[in-house]
Amino acid sequence: MDVPQLEDLGDLNGRRVLVRCDFNVPLAGGVITDDLRIRAAVPTLRFLVDAGAHVTACSHLGRPGGSPDAAYSMGPVRARLAELLPGVELLENLRFDPGETADDPGFTERLIEGHDVYVNDAFGASHREHASVVGPPRHLPSAAGRLLAREVEVLSGLRDSARHPFVGILGGAKVSDKLGVIEALLDVVDELIVGGGMCFTFLAAKGANVGSSLLEEDLIEDCARLLDSGAPIRLPLDITALGPGGKIGDPSAGGEVRQVGTSMPDGWMGLDIGPGSAVEFCDVVADARTVLWNGPMGVFEDPRFAAGTRTLAEAVAECRGFTVVGGGDSAAATRQFGLADAMDHVSTGGGAALELIEKGDLPGLAALRGEHGSAGN
Repeated sequence: MDVPQLEDLGDLNGRRVLVRCDFNVPLAGGVITDDLRIRAAVPTLRFLVDAGAHVTACSHLGRPGGSPDAAYSMGPVRARLAELLPGVELLENLRFDPGETADDPGFTERLIEGHDVYVNDAFGASHREHASVVGPPRHLPSAAGRLLAREVEVLSGLRDSARHPFVGILGGAKVSDKLGVIEALLDVVDELIVGGGMCFTFLAAKGANVGSSLLEEDLIEDCARLLDSGAPIRLPLDITALGPGGKIGDPSAGGEVRQVGTSMPDGWMGLDIGPGSAVEFCDVVADARTVLWNGPMGVFEDPRFAAGTRTLAEAVAECRGFTVVGGGDSAAATRQFGLADAMDHVSTGGGAALELIEKGDLPGLAALRGEHGSAGN
């Protein structure tokens, strides 16, 4: 991706720079529970500050619905940012104004007023055609921040120059969220492991009874088509399931937990890959020279159904090849299990990572290249 870099902006001393960051951090009772996304922006912000620029950061936080909401105030983020980089200003939540998600030109003009330069370091938002992402490059000299540039370098490299064997691992809830990326990955991977809730639609396409497991009936034919094509898709051999009366996240509610095959009794719900599947998947990962993992193998937040995700995460961490975790829940899982530092790259944007792999571009990147009528590049 030939997007302009920070060095392309020239002398920044005394210039006012607007930086779109992704500070959409998790909060509990107004307290930040994971500041990774704030810390990830520090290299870009520090470069600008050291260059003599006056830096203003902006970001969204949650989904406040286009109007001010104290629950989504940037106050906690502003306080943490001030600890890391005193002097960097932070605007209030961009999504307090409906013009942000509508890509309203008027909102863009208000946002960039008084600024000389724009930097996009919000990879996790760059698949959105929002005013703060695609608007400023139409008016200001613009560039990619360090985080955005690194994400693009790594993820584009998976499409174009990955070392083989290349193993893709996809989990999460729904096939519908990832059908496009499944088809894109099948063009480049040697094997594609499918787990999580999405595996049950594939298993149903093979004739398995998936009980009360998550199932997208309207996509069974698509899954069957992919399987019948001879694509190198590897599905679970066994499942960890919860019996009738059980409740996800509440072991005290009862319900038997049992290892079953790929067909399960009526009323049972598959919530993790089984131990046999975990061993087989880990063997595949061990031989890989490139691994892309996006999506957990089960409901890892419930300790009864965390083993599959944990075991696979450990295998990816131990793999000698180049390992990429594609953001979202899989990134959260690596942090929960204390394995994030063992991965070569943990993306800050799950949806953006998948869209870049699937489509090869993002609206935010196209805007930086001046492909949306940018006046500044």
